[in-house]
Amino acid sequence: MRGGLLAGAGRLRLENGLELRLLSALEVLQARREAEALSREGDGRERALCSNACVVARALEKGGRPVYQSGQAVLEDLTVEGITALARRWAAFDREENPSLTEGEERVDALKKVWSTRRRSAFGGVCSGLLGRFPPRREPGG
Repeated sequence: MRGGLLAGAGRLRLENGLELRLLSALEVLQARREAEALSREGDGRERALCSNACVVARALEKGGRPVYQSGQAVLEDLTVEGITALARRWAAFDREENPSLTEGEERVDALKKVWSTRRRSAFGGVCSGLLGRFPPRREPGG
């Protein structure tokens, strides 16, 4: 997956030479499956922690190489707060780079309202420039 269309794009530089990279849809699905296996009988908070650890394991790199080989390795090495902080930064970065179609819906609705209520001339569109150079004919057939 690393040599894909957007190879090298979608990276957020962190301190100490670490980077968070965007994940493909397949990588996110794999992280979810790994998290499910790690938290078979846990509550919602445990599942969320395992899910965050698995995403961090796939997204966190140093020098273009993964820092952790699995979500289990992240859980063994980092604190809950550290995992949560990295996962939040990755989620914010992902939303910034890949906005959802529903995000900003209020802004789009406001723009549509402004556009629909704006007073316009009947000839205010693309053709108005042409009409200025070619005035309408005044007499029939001529």
